[in-house]
Amino acid sequence: MKKTSNWLSVPYWLWLALFVFIPLALIIWQSFFDIHDNFTLENYKTYFTSPNATYLKMSLNSVLYAGIITVVTLLIAYPTAYFLTKLKHKQLWLMLIILPTWVNLLLKAYAFIGIFGNSGAVNSFLGFMGIAPQQILFTDFAFIFVAAYIEIPFMILPIFNVLDDMDQNLLSASRDLGANNWQTFTRVIFPLSMNGVRSGIQAVFIPSLSLFMLTRLIGGNRVISLGTAIEQHFLTTQNWGMGSTIGVVLILTMLLIMWATKERADR
Repeated sequence: MKKTSNWLSVPYWLWLALFVFIPLALIIWQSFFDIHDNFTLENYKTYFTSPNATYLKMSLNSVLYAGIITVVTLLIAYPTAYFLTKLKHKQLWLMLIILPTWVNLLLKAYAFIGIFGNSGAVNSFLGFMGIAPQQILFTDFAFIFVAAYIEIPFMILPIFNVLDDMDQNLLSASRDLGANNWQTFTRVIFPLSMNGVRSGIQAVFIPSLSLFMLTRLIGGNRVISLGTAIEQHFLTTQNWGMGSTIGVVLILTMLLIMWATKERADR
């Protein structure tokens, strides 16, 4: 039986090797070569000592935008997930929330270009209300709004699962002991749902660090992130070494976030 289970794990390890370990090794290896394929540490030196701290500011920018997107999605997703658990057909409503994730990201981005454009639905409504057209597309607001819309199902799902599986006897016990609704939420419900919150933060913050399509289509390149820099180095400047170096920094940042939000045993 044990031999059979070992054989069954072979496809799993093969998949990890081909699509995780080998690509990571190639990125790390490539980061030590310059544009002329000479072995060097210059890429890392450039990253930390570039004029005006360009790459460091870009990294801070990426973390800042990812943080804002994560906070916005959390503030919307938590009450939404809590409300869903109280509905009669909660699985149906959850499916309707997740349904937009089946639509291609590019299609959703172009849909929002039509909504936020100068002749789009929002400006048409403002014109109907007697308000002059506003520049909504290619702004920080548009980028954060669209990114939050795209990421929000990934925040709702883990929080919903934790809240839905919560032992209702604990809530009853809390009320029997004299706790009001707010005390029950702050001292019982929210602490017990932290695993879902952590998973949601990981599922939203990490992808938000490397967004590059939305920065072009919705942000109009006003929002420059690490993902945008990687794309430019690989596709425009052809400096794969510098692009890989930024990729390594991005991977380390993601690992740091995963460590910071991992579940810890109670002391």
